[in-house]
Amino acid sequence: MRIFFCLLLLVSCGGSPEPESAARKPNIVLIVADDLGYGDLGVYGQQEIRTPNLDRMAAEGLRFTDYYAGSTVCAPSRSSLMTGLHTGHTPIRGNKEVRPMGQHPIADEVVTVAEVLKTAGYATGLIGKWGLGGPDSSGIPNRQGFDYFFGYLCQRHAHNYYPEFLFRNEERVPLKNKLPEPVRADGAGMAAEKNEYSHDLLAAEARDFVERRRQQPFFLYLALTIPHANNEAREKGMEAPELGAYAEKDWPEPQKGHAAMISRMDADIGRLLAKISELGLDEQTVVFFTSDNGPHREGGNDPHFNDSNGPLRGIKRDLYEGGIRVPLIARWPGKIEAGRTTGHVSAFWDFLPTLAGIAGAETPAGLDGISMEPTLFSQDGQQRHERLYWEFHEGRSSKQAVRLGKWKGVRLSPEGPLELYDLAADIGETVDVAADRPEIVAAIESYLAEARSASEFWPLRSP
Repeated sequence: MRIFFCLLLLVSCGGSPEPESAARKPNIVLIVADDLGYGDLGVYGQQEIRTPNLDRMAAEGLRFTDYYAGSTVCAPSRSSLMTGLHTGHTPIRGNKEVRPMGQHPIADEVVTVAEVLKTAGYATGLIGKWGLGGPDSSGIPNRQGFDYFFGYLCQRHAHNYYPEFLFRNEERVPLKNKLPEPVRADGAGMAAEKNEYSHDLLAAEARDFVERRRQQPFFLYLALTIPHANNEAREKGMEAPELGAYAEKDWPEPQKGHAAMISRMDADIGRLLAKISELGLDEQTVVFFTSDNGPHREGGNDPHFNDSNGPLRGIKRDLYEGGIRVPLIARWPGKIEAGRTTGHVSAFWDFLPTLAGIAGAETPAGLDGISMEPTLFSQDGQQRHERLYWEFHEGRSSKQAVRLGKWKGVRLSPEGPLELYDLAADIGETVDVAADRPEIVAAIESYLAEARSASEFWPLRSP
């Protein structure tokens, strides 16, 4: 009775504990586009493709100018994001397919960012493209820390925007799409019968996930498939349900489709941000937007037509800047100062320690990543990478790249010479200055000798 009276007195005098919402951990939304170039957004210099919602997101948050994907293709980039390890250490370092469906899976013992946040009390959801393990493998999202999954397990399956099915957790969900006619060499036969555009389903699921999980802290990894091409459609692989503002442009059809896809994605990101605001979660939710690698030349798309890589050299599958430098926008009203731009050099492997820090979770040891929190929140004592590292294994030989301060080293084969570029003076990597700076070349080559761990599946290969 005495305890009850004291509690009653505390409540009547305003001495009750803070409401649960005041102490609640922040929600985290991580949106990753697929093959979106550094120059594909208005806020990064795009002149033709309309992206008003992402431009506004940048105006309301922080824009990074020197941010890098984990790799120059999908699976290793996403592995780097999930594990906090660069491609010299992350378990998946290439697009290695496994039959009948999927890519080489990450192992059970691998710790993902989803597992870190789940242990911190987060509801975790992946909507979109996975690419780190096919059906019944150790790598499926539900065995790697995600409570909920909807989308594509396999990257090749994700090339089709009108698939017969998607996955919900481990079950196949049939869609209404009918099988298309065989695609001819001229790209015809894309079947007018199709009626469920997968991107639209992913966008709707993302809004539903936020609404369903609004009562607890949530982590939503929204891995969109736009603007990746349908690689099976050859010259007509930029699939969009309608061309909208680009229908009357005097452009090649693939360029109309490419622009329409990006604007459609932008509109759906606007709807997701509106849903977060409608639920009263704006100030409790940090939202990140980025891309998994640079722009592609597939499905008839010309990445130079609308300057998708901006001032950068190279595209997807290159380790020059255009293949790996990507947009990053971060928005959190009341926490991240609006309208800022930063040249902080960071990469996909920084997401795990950053999100762990935001969530108040324990960061695993042995990561390559460092937290971006000081940069996000304008704090002193900003952490900086001494260097960044990439390797890539498609083609005749393995390639490697290093960023060391303003210097960028690129090696096109393990036994080949090191190219050196001064990014401060030459962002387009047009002038190889290796002969003029032998001390920088020596420092990078010394690092390359110990930058990676050996891999059974991804050894360094010479021509």
